[in-house]
Amino acid sequence: MANELHGPEPKMDPTTLYREEVITDRRVGTIRVLTPVTPAGSTDSKRMVLYVGETQVLTAGGMLPIAFDLDAGSLTEAIEKFSEGVKRAVEETIQEIQQLRREAASSIVIPDAKSASGLLGGPGGGLGGPPRGGKIQLP
Repeated sequence: MANELHGPEPKMDPTTLYREEVITDRRVGTIRVLTPVTPAGSTDSKRMVLYVGETQVLTAGGMLPIAFDLDAGSLTEAIEKFSEGVKRAVEETIQEIQQLRREAASSIVIPDAKSASGLLGGPGGGLGGPPRGGKIQLP
């Protein structure tokens, strides 16, 4: 089976290249240091170094990876801001999950009595008989 790419040809932007270095304490998480580089591979001093924190949170569904930007000017500053970044990212993730749950719950369609009666076997509702008025009636 041939792999075919659909849509435009994937092409890297040579003006936004970064060299990536991973720093970890092997316990809490990692900090990815993204150093801007030129297409030749040398450090691009015109752009800022970026810091991205990563950790995992244990949920009922298993481990959930969390990634977040760290607004820092150095690795030392990124390490200091890591804890607050984790807290902020977890709170944002919880809010996003709650919003997705609300959207999923509001998309459930419950048929009204008229449309439900047709599904149950006839215009009167029930299993094909006339409407009963919701009360128990003996024949």
